[in-house]
Amino acid sequence: MQIFDSHTHLNDDAFIDNVEKYIHHAEKLGVCKMAIVGSNAKLNQLSLELSHKYDNLYSIIGWHPEDALNYNDEQENILKEQLKDPKVVALGEIGLDYHQDVTPRELQMKVFRRQIQIAKSMNLPISVHNRDAFEDTYEIIKDEDVHANGGIIHSFNGDVDWLNKFIDLGMHVSYSGVASFKKTHEVHDAIRATPIDRMLVETDAPYLAPEPLRGHQNEPAYTLYTLEAVARFRDENPDVIAKATYNNTLKLFGIKD
Repeated sequence: MQIFDSHTHLNDDAFIDNVEKYIHHAEKLGVCKMAIVGSNAKLNQLSLELSHKYDNLYSIIGWHPEDALNYNDEQENILKEQLKDPKVVALGEIGLDYHQDVTPRELQMKVFRRQIQIAKSMNLPISVHNRDAFEDTYEIIKDEDVHANGGIIHSFNGDVDWLNKFIDLGMHVSYSGVASFKKTHEVHDAIRATPIDRMLVETDAPYLAPEPLRGHQNEPAYTLYTLEAVARFRDENPDVIAKATYNNTLKLFGIKD
């Protein structure tokens, strides 16, 4: 079984001093590739450094809505240069966060739109953070039209109606540990309804550890448990889900295995 953790944060303080340990543990559980996601100047740079150090790591870089206050012309120019790096597979994580609300919503939307436009100009998919902002996230992606380059609603936690809306916009959805939680019934329904060719899996580590490790620090190895939960809700063999999500991630990110 080969598993691709499509969204993780080995560049986070929780991991950065022991990266090799977490990579080796992931490999023992079948997680052989992972995308390291940035969100600001520091974490973008660390993502790039890690993806160059390890062949099986790839970079997703961009400016998170919580960091949008620090996004400016200088940082945009740096980001554009970084996006030319051959280990970069997507622009992210970008989007909207109305739960934390640390950045004015109008600014979040402006920075989100601008980065979508950059991704389109560079033919890169986008990795989208959406927290308590389904309507505005949907309207912006629809308005900007990302069908040509596509993207991911990462850690998807919506219902079947929202699933279908984002699928119609040309997006993929990625399931995190939330998919394994016992009471997230709407997400379980969405898992069953997701077209197999639009599905990815992830950890979002160090956050959202799946059952049976909920409450503990998450890590890339635990993608296996999310994948097994997805397989269980779809009544599929985990090997089938692993193969599909692995190949979907390679294709979306333009990676030759």
